[in-house]
Amino acid sequence: MLISAIVTALLAQAAPAGADRVEVAYDDIATDRNASAIARIETMDDGHEDSAARLINLGIAYARNGQPDRARELLTRAVHAERFDLETGEGRWVDSRKLALRALAALDRGELHATRTASR
Repeated sequence: MLISAIVTALLAQAAPAGADRVEVAYDDIATDRNASAIARIETMDDGHEDSAARLINLGIAYARNGQPDRARELLTRAVHAERFDLETGEGRWVDSRKLALRALAALDRGELHATRTASR
């Protein structure tokens, strides 16, 4: 599997069906503005700090920003967060735990650092 396809599949964009949309700095991550994504997500105080979508994207941003230990911590939290189906950058809906586990596996393989995406 290509690295860009893996990362594109990990860019969770939406909140659970029926819930308010959760801001996850999708545009920043999709365009490799990882420091901006980190700043945006970490300064939000909207009650969704433990959202799986937010934790996954924040973990990806930290991994790409050269901080794999912080990325692993966040992605592990996402594995244990409340499960929801999340929309990926490709427009597919995938279980949040599966996305978090896929992101951890990509981190272990070194595929999340300085990666470009071909997302929508």
